[in-house]
Amino acid sequence: MKPYRQVPIQECHEPLVAIPLELFAIETPHPYIKCGADYNGKSPYFLRQGVLDRVITAQAKLQQLHPNWRIQIFDAYRPVEVQEYMVNYTFGQTVRDRQLDPTQLLDIQTEQIWADVYKIWAIPSFDLATPPPHSTGAAIDITLVDERGNLVDMGSPIDEMSDRSLPGYFEKSPDPVEQQYHHHRQLLDRVMTDVGLIRHPSEWWHFSIGDQLWAWLQHQRDPRHPLIARYGRVL
Repeated sequence: MKPYRQVPIQECHEPLVAIPLELFAIETPHPYIKCGADYNGKSPYFLRQGVLDRVITAQAKLQQLHPNWRIQIFDAYRPVEVQEYMVNYTFGQTVRDRQLDPTQLLDIQTEQIWADVYKIWAIPSFDLATPPPHSTGAAIDITLVDERGNLVDMGSPIDEMSDRSLPGYFEKSPDPVEQQYHHHRQLLDRVMTDVGLIRHPSEWWHFSIGDQLWAWLQHQRDPRHPLIARYGRVL
């Protein structure tokens, strides 16, 4: 079990609210809907009110640094059923990408693929004590677009299952192009952490506040910080 999943939750009952999409950039159709995920009438473009307020402020901070740049919202609220679908979808896609026969997988191959999948994806737990971060409405996956509406190059796409997803992967690269990737990642981190969100240690695109992962990371940085989350799974 990942250590943050042991953090207790004291639900604050803050509402889940719609993201005003006119303020941000989005990908249409939604990336997981393109993969066949069924949100069952719900929308991925929702966040807890306090989280949304901070993301809106982060966008304003970004535009002070780069006028007309915008945050692009890749994904926000994710029902556990969608989490489960995408975990299984990613497993199947990984089998195909590695040109393996799904009917002939060795146990060691299956174990390795699941280990790789869970480096990126949270376990789709239906246990209220261990919700996936996105199922709380407190986590968001984002990138940036420039003044022309083009994606800012971060050096790897969101959800890539490789070490390139690590936030500091390009930090020490002597290549000036890769240094630019690192600069873009640091810019994204700066505007988000300035408003209180924390970046996932293994994913340059994932930020959250108030969920179990956030509480655990805060406590690791400062043991005086209460080891408790305020956002649980949204039912």
